[in-house]
Amino acid sequence: MEIDKPLDFFWDILYMIASRIGRLFSTSAARMSGHGHGPDGGIPGINLPFDISNKYKLTAYFVIYCGSAMSIPFLVLRHALTK
Repeated sequence: MEIDKPLDFFWDILYMIASRIGRLFSTSAARMSGHGHGPDGGIPGINLPFDISNKYKLTAYFVIYCGSAMSIPFLVLRHALTK
């Protein structure tokens, strides 16, 4: 029982340090991200590399992107079997 006391104290101190570092990082990351500041701050999707205003175009891009990724193993298998 006496051996567990210093070990518990060590883990408590380690937890406090880790939580403090995590808190400092999260607040500094939020500060540096600039959310809500500037001409386009606070608008959802403004920082995405594609347009999300047209839902049909977005759906087509999604189907093409996922469909091409899902079809690669089947195309490779077909190519290997037709050799």
